[in-house]
Amino acid sequence: MKNVGFILVILCGIVLAFTSCDPDRTREDSDTLLSFSTDTLSFDTVFTTLGSATRSFKVYNPYNEIVNISNIELQDNAEGFFRLNIDGKTGNKDTNIEILPNDSIYIFAEVTIDPDQPLSSSPFFIEDKISFQTNGNTQEILLLAWGQNANYIPSSKNKGGQALLSCDFQSVTWDDVKPYVIYGILVIDSCELVIPEGADIYVHGGVAFNDEGAPYNDGVLVVLKDGKLTVKGTAIDPVTIQGDRLESVFDDVPGQWGGIILADEATGSEFRYTTIKNSIVGVRVDSLADAKFYNCQFLNQSANGLLGFHSGSIYAENCLFANSGSSAVSLQYGGNYELNFCTLASFNSGNTSLSASNFRCTEPTCLGPKLYNDLDMKFKNCIINGDQADQISFIDGSDTPADFVYDFQNCIVQVEELLESDDFVNFFDFCNPCENVTVMDSVLLDPLARIYSLDTMSVARDYGIDIGIDLDILGINRDPVTPDVGCFEFVE
Repeated sequence: MKNVGFILVILCGIVLAFTSCDPDRTREDSDTLLSFSTDTLSFDTVFTTLGSATRSFKVYNPYNEIVNISNIELQDNAEGFFRLNIDGKTGNKDTNIEILPNDSIYIFAEVTIDPDQPLSSSPFFIEDKISFQTNGNTQEILLLAWGQNANYIPSSKNKGGQALLSCDFQSVTWDDVKPYVIYGILVIDSCELVIPEGADIYVHGGVAFNDEGAPYNDGVLVVLKDGKLTVKGTAIDPVTIQGDRLESVFDDVPGQWGGIILADEATGSEFRYTTIKNSIVGVRVDSLADAKFYNCQFLNQSANGLLGFHSGSIYAENCLFANSGSSAVSLQYGGNYELNFCTLASFNSGNTSLSASNFRCTEPTCLGPKLYNDLDMKFKNCIINGDQADQISFIDGSDTPADFVYDFQNCIVQVEELLESDDFVNFFDFCNPCENVTVMDSVLLDPLARIYSLDTMSVARDYGIDIGIDLDILGINRDPVTPDVGCFEFVE
């Protein structure tokens, strides 16, 4: 019996020598993954003076074998904000780091920030990643620091989160000299948010994930039924609402943040001398919501500059809608809209400047039943121009003419195929007077360079009529008898 026991011990030793329980064996399995004490290393101190901060996290080997990390590296670090210490060794990269079975190593990260530097050198949010390569697998840890002393709304820890701004039906004014940065999704309800003249509002966008793991775009300002947004820019001190990446390379990059949504029945919002740029949608006005826009610019949206949807009501005066990835102005599923002295320009996008419909589909193929809603549009002294033959796209899903009403007066338009549609063969009966231009006609000064004022020989000069709007988008006096069409009055 003693011999039998001795043989069993020997056999067990042989088995252990060839199994994953050997502490001297390096794990080579392709499913090898490390564990971490965090997925995001946050430097949540807002630096008011030049300073540094250090944070650390642990990297765990959860296996009974040695794990070899072939590469640990700080991914970007183009500006040199972050520095690493990897398991006691200073440097932003290291290779072939071994972690013993069921053991761990520390990684320290340091950031140095000077908040007095311009935003192009020290932006609001400084992000980088540490990548780990193990047996062909890549894992990442996010590094996140705040580079400027600002008002982070609701806080500097709200990535992917939603916050409520409520003030018991009173008003809140963002008048601090420090800039305001919206981080996550801000919802306004039972409150009027007032943004005074000269304010700069920044929104931190990016992809976030809900509880089910579905992605959505972060960086959204939502106004609910009992909320209101009042922006009080002036010609001398306009307001800008844009993404928070202010390096020059991001100047004209669209889709950096979600946009502004005036949700169902959100009434009374007003924007004056406001530039909304680099978002997915500039402003969306939903069902039974309304908004007024005076002397505003909607620039570099990846989708629409202005989107009206289902019984929304919009008034726009002296506004510029340009450089959108989709239609600069899109009026869908009905609604009531009036635009005066506006310029809609679509170049290098392949899309129309204006699109409109009075229905929506109930399923993706649009072969099933449709829902209809009355559409009523009025345009006076407007320019609708672009580098495609047709700059107006209309779809009338109803058999009743009263469901699709439009009236253009003293406008510069650009239509060709639209006139071939049975629904709009009489387009110019309701566009009178209008000047129908082609891509060869002189209208805007240099739209490819994003200069949307009028060319010297522009057909829009002196084409308008007096409708009681005395100033243009820049506060320049208009001709009292024959003003120029569009948001810019021509200046020699």
